[in-house]
Amino acid sequence: MGASASARPALALASFALTGHITPMHSSPLRIGVAGVGHFGRYHALKVAASPRAVLAGVFDPNSARALAVSEEARAPVVDWASLLELSDALVIAAPADVHHALTAAALRAGKHVLVEKPIAATMPQADELVALAGERKLVLQVGHLERFSAAFAAIEGRVGAPLYIEATRIAPFQQRGTDVSVILDLMIHDLDLVLSLVSGEIDSVDAVGAAVSSDHADIANARIRFANGAVATITASRVSLRTERRMRLFAHEGYLAVDFSNRRLTVIARDQGTPVPGVAGFGMIEESWDDHDALAAEHAAFVASVLDSAPVVVDATTGRRALAAALMVADGISTARARMIASGLIQQSQNGSSRGA
Repeated sequence: MGASASARPALALASFALTGHITPMHSSPLRIGVAGVGHFGRYHALKVAASPRAVLAGVFDPNSARALAVSEEARAPVVDWASLLELSDALVIAAPADVHHALTAAALRAGKHVLVEKPIAATMPQADELVALAGERKLVLQVGHLERFSAAFAAIEGRVGAPLYIEATRIAPFQQRGTDVSVILDLMIHDLDLVLSLVSGEIDSVDAVGAAVSSDHADIANARIRFANGAVATITASRVSLRTERRMRLFAHEGYLAVDFSNRRLTVIARDQGTPVPGVAGFGMIEESWDDHDALAAEHAAFVASVLDSAPVVVDATTGRRALAAALMVADGISTARARMIASGLIQQSQNGSSRGA
């Protein structure tokens, strides 16, 4: 197996190789500004402020009270957007999803490297423009798919070979935060990105269903995704559940993997490994746990390393674009299913055109 599950995240960060594709613009420390300091943006600002290789150049948020509170906590000035661009070598964009494209494009055009929260943008044309801008200007554009930097991902990656079927569940009680987008872009996109990182192949089709319950967008969704190579993934996401649960099961020719993310438990059934499984000749079972680490700090360290050391961008713009494309395919699948339900009379469409049954 190589390194233990708990050691792999540190080894992964230490193994970044130089590619020469991105030219460092500045030596350390890197001046990073944060645009959007709401719930998660605050954490970004604090991580920058604590970084050994970066300084927090300033924070920007239309909510002046929130900006002031974070600036005092992180000990950085509150500035307007134009000043933030001028003061910074790189930007963290943690504003609402509908302005990711506008702020990221402006930063790239100003010659700034960017770490933008997921999703990369709201539409595919917007995502394509950002991919092109970063490529043309040879700037780092990293997308904030935080799970890629987690100890959990390091623990499961490559454990049982190429998956044939993946089942993922991510459910949680309702919170007002995040309801500016659907549960697909809020929660499901995490598992979409993980599935895409584990399955080699393009998506062939998506069948999905969802419902708006406590917000104006889908709050619960289920998608069955078929890949061109024959692999299948079923993903369920909900932000209106009575409990929190994060699980994944992965079936491959070489074995089976079950992950309980919440309790940090991992079960692997594979050939010629672990404790023999009664009745399953040649297969053994391994049960492990892992130690969590600060995934956000790891994400920031990777971003700074990409800018200052030309390290590969772990979650680049193309990767963020792929996750967005999958999320939009799920949204389209839900719309198609809703239309069928309305046509059949299974649900009723209200006078304003909405239908909260799907």
